[in-house]
Amino acid sequence: MGYNSHPARLSNASTQDNSNTMAVIRFILGRIILFFNWLFSPRSLARPADAQARVDRLTDNLKLYHYEACPFCVKVRREMKRQSLNIELRDVKRTVSAKEELLAGGGRLKVPCLRIERDDGGTEWMYESSDIITYLHKTLATAPAA
Repeated sequence: MGYNSHPARLSNASTQDNSNTMAVIRFILGRIILFFNWLFSPRSLARPADAQARVDRLTDNLKLYHYEACPFCVKVRREMKRQSLNIELRDVKRTVSAKEELLAGGGRLKVPCLRIERDDGGTEWMYESSDIITYLHKTLATAPAA
């Protein structure tokens, strides 16, 4: 019986092929998402310098844990750009320390995740793109525009 004809080996080879195929598909779709995000980049909100400085101070306690090509992460980053929010980005896929922080603090390797350091010293880990965007609107996007 040849190497490739053994049923268990065929199953393992097939699983590996499917895994490789999915990785290629995810890579291609990710690049398409990034291309269209670049092509149709939203316009940033213009604020007077003093108003933008106030907003920047409010974002000092925020960090967004993300993957570059994750569609839900792109959704949050686009809203950040629309509202001219300067929130620190932590790429969980490319930075080991960011991945470790997310797992240790948030308990899950799921993105996007907004880390909110509260004034009382506590930390909140907010998952779900829609929840993050709602939080940003309620908390930060109320500064006066130009």
